[in-house]
Amino acid sequence: MEWTGEALLIGVRRHGESSVIAEAMVAGRGRHLGLVRGGRSRRLSPALQPGNTIQLTWRARLEDQLGMFSVELLQGRAAALIEDRTRLYLSQTVCELLHLLPERDPHDRLLGMAVRLIDSAPDGAALARFELALLDDLGFGLDLSTCAATGTTEDLTHVSPKSGRAVSRAAAQPYLDRLLPLPSFLTGLGNASPHDIADALKLTSHFLDAHIWGPRQEARPAMRDGLVELLSRERE
Repeated sequence: MEWTGEALLIGVRRHGESSVIAEAMVAGRGRHLGLVRGGRSRRLSPALQPGNTIQLTWRARLEDQLGMFSVELLQGRAAALIEDRTRLYLSQTVCELLHLLPERDPHDRLLGMAVRLIDSAPDGAALARFELALLDDLGFGLDLSTCAATGTTEDLTHVSPKSGRAVSRAAAQPYLDRLLPLPSFLTGLGNASPHDIADALKLTSHFLDAHIWGPRQEARPAMRDGLVELLSRERE
């Protein structure tokens, strides 16, 4: 069996003395792993850096095997990322989040968002939207369209930490200490202030902890915490 596709490289780990197992998000095919022989060589190691866009050819005798990757670099980002710590942390955080997706399940919307995030100036609002999309693709999407208590679509200011549904300002008043703030930019209203971005990333972090990291007994990526801190400093 064989296929060729464009991919965002999201991880590499050593295999034996000279090879690596590469992990990539492939257009139309999702998160895919493959063995790269000689992947630690001087010729291939510059291409096999997380955050790079590569052309992959996968070959295997059976569909469910790990298979072999042949790699060609299409867009190298590693050098530029190393020069900008915030962009580096953002790229690494995005790659860590993409690891959460099931193998070989296409998620082209997330792949496109990930590439745009990595190629743009660091943007906490875009990261929050990416994490909301990730939760949605994993089956834990938030309903931010109507108030869970009244059904209204206006003046939505909070989110229930249990149901993930929006709550209007009036309905939220008796329960403010139990609810999570809902930044208006997440519902398409207004621009994102530094305070809004902080609230948005706390919101997505809560549901990623509750539905993904916690049940899988995985720690929240330390790189993400460092990124949130850097984004806060840059907006002060």
